[in-house]
Amino acid sequence: MSRDEAQRAIEASFRIERARLIAGLARMVQSIDRAEELAQEALLIALSEWPKTGVPDKPGAWLMTTAKRRAIDAIRHERMRERKHGELAQTLDEASDEVAAAIEAALDDEVGDELLGLIFVACHPMLTAEARAALTLRVIGGLTPDEIARAFLSNEAAIAKRIVRAKQAIAAAGLSFEVPRGGERAARLPSVLEVIYLIFNEGYAATSGEDPIRPGLCLEGQRLGRMLAALMPEEPEVFGLLALMEIQASRLAARLGPDGALLPLTAQDRTRWDQLLIRRGLEALARAEALDGGGPYVLQAALAACHARARSAADTDWGRIAALYDRLRIVAPSPVVDLNRAIAHSMAFGPEAGLRLLDEIAGDPALGSYAPLPAARGDFLFRAGRLSEARQQFEAASRLTRNTGEAAFLRARAAACG
Repeated sequence: MSRDEAQRAIEASFRIERARLIAGLARMVQSIDRAEELAQEALLIALSEWPKTGVPDKPGAWLMTTAKRRAIDAIRHERMRERKHGELAQTLDEASDEVAAAIEAALDDEVGDELLGLIFVACHPMLTAEARAALTLRVIGGLTPDEIARAFLSNEAAIAKRIVRAKQAIAAAGLSFEVPRGGERAARLPSVLEVIYLIFNEGYAATSGEDPIRPGLCLEGQRLGRMLAALMPEEPEVFGLLALMEIQASRLAARLGPDGALLPLTAQDRTRWDQLLIRRGLEALARAEALDGGGPYVLQAALAACHARARSAADTDWGRIAALYDRLRIVAPSPVVDLNRAIAHSMAFGPEAGLRLLDEIAGDPALGSYAPLPAARGDFLFRAGRLSEARQQFEAASRLTRNTGEAAFLRARAAACG
């Protein structure tokens, strides 16, 4: 094998194994920073050794063993520095043997538990949502601070600081890298799901910038969701979130028109929807429902499935969608759910029904500067034939959004009112 071939193999193996490698090391040394350092050291050793010896049969295991042995050496060295030379002869070997035995045993630990433990730490609710998303993309996704900054339209220095502060907070809190159990696990799972969906949704409907969608973030969210589903096969909400992301991602190729403007579901070319992702999503939804899932992500996935199953916009079962939103607002009440419920009712029972529901939530402060509220009202008014009022609402919505593509779409709808 040539040096270039070996280097490509090493880089590919490291990308694949990086998250699991850091997870196992973090559990051992109880530090994300030190785990990243050890992983990098193992990579450097591989870059030196593999071109001469060839790529091992199990590159991930080789990297893990190498990194953990480096950790053993560091622990031995630290103990040597801390202890007097007079005590060292008797105690160092005993302590080192104990440490080595524990670490060698850890090589046989369930890797899934290690990775799951790292995910739960990176998504700990004591961190802000933004910090959780950045740290998750860094330590689990393997993205660089620059890549994360570009994805979220931030700057590299700000993202790097956010990640450093998150790691410092985790260290200061003395968090364990073990998988939480029982009630603690159930209490922290929503935080993990929230972060993964935040990452996906920022790609599916960008909150700012020139691009209405950023598929790279969607792919990261889906990858994290699939990973979590493999690690937690009995959690219905995990499969609900995965189903929701897979079905929504199936529409990405059809979400933009030839001019780059956003297209609503009713105007999309459904032949461009990815049928493989739809099948994956429906399978994940079936799994969630088989686990008696009735949580918010399972219900949202069921809503997405209604659209995925409809051959055309006219075939959409808006009555079922309205009923699902009636259930969702009980399970996960929020002004945004109420807004989407109004949209569903307007489609199922007419625009006036939607306008009545909008009037009930119009005074909610959480929706005061939320562009989708006037956009929805504009759509209802347009379908009711009240074009002048509709134009005012679309213009108001275009001024509220921070996404230039969405603003262009709303201005076009205002212009269509004549």
